[in-house]
Amino acid sequence: MADKSVIKHRFAAFDRQGGRCYYCGFQMWRDTPEAFARLYGLSLRQARHFQCTAEHLVARQDGGRDTQSNIAAACQRCNQGRHKRKEAPEPQEYKALVEKRLSKGGWHPLPAGT
Repeated sequence: MADKSVIKHRFAAFDRQGGRCYYCGFQMWRDTPEAFARLYGLSLRQARHFQCTAEHLVARQDGGRDTQSNIAAACQRCNQGRHKRKEAPEPQEYKALVEKRLSKGGWHPLPAGT
């Protein structure tokens, strides 16, 4: 479980970003997936990809801190995807990769603009 400051910064980032993922720009959910799944016609499994997470732009392991300026809101899919790599790319580099995949119809099970 994340500590209270990370949760506070995640919620603040979610609000600042209009509920959209820092990387892919898709709408995310904050509290429960059921309403989100109904709204977008998704299964609960699909909806879980869009859960809002706290994305440390500079990872903790690299000296990143739990501060508002270092935490963006990112969907579960984007956050996990960035950190599954052998070496996590810089945020802007990863954002460009996600945008490229989206432009080719990949990445998420929803149409762009959701």
